[in-house]
Amino acid sequence: MSTVGKDLLLPVIGGLWMFDGLCLLAFPLLIVRNARELLARSPRLLYWEIISIGFGLGLMATTWDSSARLLWSGVGSAMIVKGVFLVAAPPRWRQAAIDWCLSREAVDYRFVGLGLVTLALLLFRTLGWLAHP
Repeated sequence: MSTVGKDLLLPVIGGLWMFDGLCLLAFPLLIVRNARELLARSPRLLYWEIISIGFGLGLMATTWDSSARLLWSGVGSAMIVKGVFLVAAPPRWRQAAIDWCLSREAVDYRFVGLGLVTLALLLFRTLGWLAHP
């Protein structure tokens, strides 16, 4: 892994996943309600997805030599695809996807939160921050 990626980018990505995941586990409906209101007031926030594309590229580039390369390539690719879709899709498709995502049951958001926390822990393990069993 490159030094910049290992020391800066990957901890930021892992920290964001951990924070988002814990928030979704603890307060799923509050988080979704706030996201819905924020997107209604400022739909241009979706252009922040460009950061998701950059993080996905960075994740793939900085973990290329790790033993979990396949996992991080898949996760990075998913981040890129999601970001490109939300930035470039026709407004009707984008709105349908957002409406679907923001209309799930609380348990669905908790599973997403659990997945984000798991990804964060796996990334921290890849960084060597967690002991291997």
